[in-house]
Amino acid sequence: MQEENIVTAITALTKGRYRIEIDGEPGFVLYRGELHTYGLKEGERISEKDLEEILSELLPKRAKLRSMNLLKSRAYTEHQIREKLRQGFYPETVIDEALEYIKSFHYIDDRRYVKDYIVYHCESRSRGRIEQDLCRKGIGRDLIRVVYEEDLEEELPDETVLIKKLLQKKNYDRDHADYQERQKMGAFLYRKGFSLEKIEKIL
Repeated sequence: MQEENIVTAITALTKGRYRIEIDGEPGFVLYRGELHTYGLKEGERISEKDLEEILSELLPKRAKLRSMNLLKSRAYTEHQIREKLRQGFYPETVIDEALEYIKSFHYIDDRRYVKDYIVYHCESRSRGRIEQDLCRKGIGRDLIRVVYEEDLEEELPDETVLIKKLLQKKNYDRDHADYQERQKMGAFLYRKGFSLEKIEKIL
């Protein structure tokens, strides 16, 4: 019978951190002192007790602290926190536990994040551009639609009014603008995510 829980690789990362590979599979990251505490060496077996302690106590605590430290500086989506923890080589089970923990205290709330993001950017970007930005942050289109239609239906400016305000800030004069200026303003508005139909109509 093949022996299990063999430390097949210990790879040095940075700042005294080491990536531990168990049975040929990427396992987790430990610090130098923890390597000595658990007596881990390549080619040797890690005991079931030590492995359980690392996966159910040490790493979940560290992942929760890492998540909360990230959230001290700015808001993150669930997807963004998950990706940050993956970059730290935390196992998926540990990541799931950390996310459930911070969600239980409402440290992350994707619906609130989407609402705040829309309100903050609604005066300078189109709905289409905002949706693209949020999707890149890992937010699903269904949630974005729900926030627009249920939470913010009556709070957001009309896009036609918004385009006119942006042109006013750029000192655009519709009656005296030449072809080059219209092209320049059109490109500016298109980058903001407004449709060509609306841009052409207002320009």
